[in-house]
Amino acid sequence: MNAPERRIVLTGFMCAGKSTVARALAARLGCAMIDTDAALVERARRSIEAIIEDDGEARFRQIERDTLRDILERDGARVVALGGGTWTIAENRALVAAHDGLSVWLDAPFELCWRRIAESADARPLARDRDRARELYEARRAAYELASLRVGITETRSAEDTAAEIASIIGRQNFLDEHEGRGEETADG
Repeated sequence: MNAPERRIVLTGFMCAGKSTVARALAARLGCAMIDTDAALVERARRSIEAIIEDDGEARFRQIERDTLRDILERDGARVVALGGGTWTIAENRALVAAHDGLSVWLDAPFELCWRRIAESADARPLARDRDRARELYEARRAAYELASLRVGITETRSAEDTAAEIASIIGRQNFLDEHEGRGEETADG
């Protein structure tokens, strides 16, 4: 896959804005996007909450991995919004890398994520209360830090602004990749 068509995979904690930013980024780039949680629910014909409650988190993670693999191998969507825990699994990070995905961590502060979780109608079976959510947030940060890019998320920053920043970074990277080793001067000297 050449650089301009490289898959962009958004990661971050639940309610960091991955799906919303993915839609805005796909619109900006004129391409398709897919949300792995939505694809997983469609594939399993059950909610994430039902899968975890009925079959356990381990089974949910297997379905999640299989869904991610199918998306990366068969779906043409260029922008992929991962579930909050997907990136924390080494095998999933390896899948993204094997498909030349560019990982982007949407680094939202816990308080913003928690407010959105509390206001959301969606069930969050792994973050039913603030203490558990905070513990999970802190535990996942080390994995999120492994992403290729980090983009800060704030309360006042729109999804469109975040998408514009990601597109700008990708554009600069594509330029550098195209001119690497040719002795040509880049924009920054």
